[in-house]
Amino acid sequence: MVPEGKRIPPFWLFPAVLVHLAGILHRSIVEMGIIQKQSIRSTFIIMFGFALGAFNILLLAPQILTAEQLGLTRMITDIGLTMATFCTFGSLPVIYKFFPFYQSYLPAKKNDLPFVTLVICLLGFTLMLIIGHFLKPVIIRKYSTQSKLFVDYYYLVYPFCLFMLLYMWMECFAWSFKKTVLSNTIKETTHRLIFVVLMVLFATGLINLTQLLWIFSFAYLPAVLLLLWSLRRSEGFALVPHISSVTRRMKGRMANFGLFLFGAQFLNLLSKTSDTMIIAAKTENGLAGAAVFTIATYVVTLMEIPQRSITSISIPILSESWRNKDMANINHIYNKSVTNLLVVGLIMFSLTLLNSHNFEASLSGDYKGIGTVIFFMGIGKLIDLGTGANAQIIGTSSYWKTDFIFNAVYTSLAIPLNYILISHYGLIGAAYSSLLSLTFFNLMRFSFLWYKFKQQPYTWKHLLVIMLALVCGLIAYALPEMHLQMQLPKVVRRAPDVCVRSLVFLALFIPGLYYFRISDEINGLLKKYTGMAFGWIKR
Repeated sequence: MVPEGKRIPPFWLFPAVLVHLAGILHRSIVEMGIIQKQSIRSTFIIMFGFALGAFNILLLAPQILTAEQLGLTRMITDIGLTMATFCTFGSLPVIYKFFPFYQSYLPAKKNDLPFVTLVICLLGFTLMLIIGHFLKPVIIRKYSTQSKLFVDYYYLVYPFCLFMLLYMWMECFAWSFKKTVLSNTIKETTHRLIFVVLMVLFATGLINLTQLLWIFSFAYLPAVLLLLWSLRRSEGFALVPHISSVTRRMKGRMANFGLFLFGAQFLNLLSKTSDTMIIAAKTENGLAGAAVFTIATYVVTLMEIPQRSITSISIPILSESWRNKDMANINHIYNKSVTNLLVVGLIMFSLTLLNSHNFEASLSGDYKGIGTVIFFMGIGKLIDLGTGANAQIIGTSSYWKTDFIFNAVYTSLAIPLNYILISHYGLIGAAYSSLLSLTFFNLMRFSFLWYKFKQQPYTWKHLLVIMLALVCGLIAYALPEMHLQMQLPKVVRRAPDVCVRSLVFLALFIPGLYYFRISDEINGLLKKYTGMAFGWIKR
């Protein structure tokens, strides 16, 4: 029985409600008027980029490239990104922090920060080339057995690294000039659209594998040129090859700040990219295993969309709350972020898990077992989501250095754990490592906030929503498989099964959320759409 006054919204509204759940994350932590046009546009652009990336990695590439070839593109990307981050030597955080200061004290023709940071980045790249030259025998020895294709094309990581490095450098200045929409558009779309074109050209035989990989390694060049063109039109951006008085006076402070944050960022990135490199070197399938892990990682990464939204919006609100010593508001944000991220995470994880068998069946035999990898990695990401905005709360407090220590501990645990578990258990070992590392990482943050600030956001409702998702998921899982018996692509033949299982889960779970009042924001949103629906029906 539904209590009086509680109307369950019609089931056909549930997909629309799910699409707008991300908006709850904004409303739960942001006061009226905070969300600006740029952040809204950027959110849509990022979501479009995710959708395009999902199409490329999950649907397009596995049908055109072999698993080994797809794994090679991932290796080039991960190693190139890691190298590019290393080449910055902490100059990027310095741009974010100190460029407004330079603008206040120096005219554009004397502002040397763009030139100084560019020189640092290029010196870092030069050092990386030298290190790479001496490491060539090691690369050949480690990868020639399991991933020979990478040995044949490993030199392509250098152009990829260079253009990624230049883009990262210019993006910092674009953000300083409040060109976030433009930079996000370029970053999220250009290289992904180039990848689509490459897949079409390769599938039709117009280019071979070597040509594809060469063009792929230059994929960020158009983004660099577009952003450079935009920055050149901005007043205040110029390369001034003279050291200013501001740089002389601030160099020590900038170096300490940049290198400290650089250490945290690089360690965090290394913990995320090392697994691909270890899989390619240590597992029996080499690059093919890296491709499986790439796809599983992208599926799980889709769960991060609401987390990224809350990160970008919550930081200024939390900073202001810490400045005003408003612990009540900080605790409110913590509680709401835990509830809403857990709910959205449970929905996305459940839908992913319910349809993982369809996804695996639509791929070739090289991707066998990907469902198990997604399961363990998904649990790790769900735990990460279920701990809310803990990282942002610590990072905006006076204890922000503590988060650097946590990142260092996390990386020190994750990389050796990756190596040991992948060596013993193969690909699934990487999933085990991800689950264990993320659990320990968030346990450290949760324990710190509980001990230091007495903040503990969990109630019996969080256990209730987990049990609700489990029951609804088991019911949807028990349904018989429904496939079209026609000569159609595997993805199309399995579409009815995907739709039915997803709708059954949503038709059970979302009314349960409403009935048990798990979140006031979600109930308010459901009431809003229910009212709109009944108003439309009456007309």
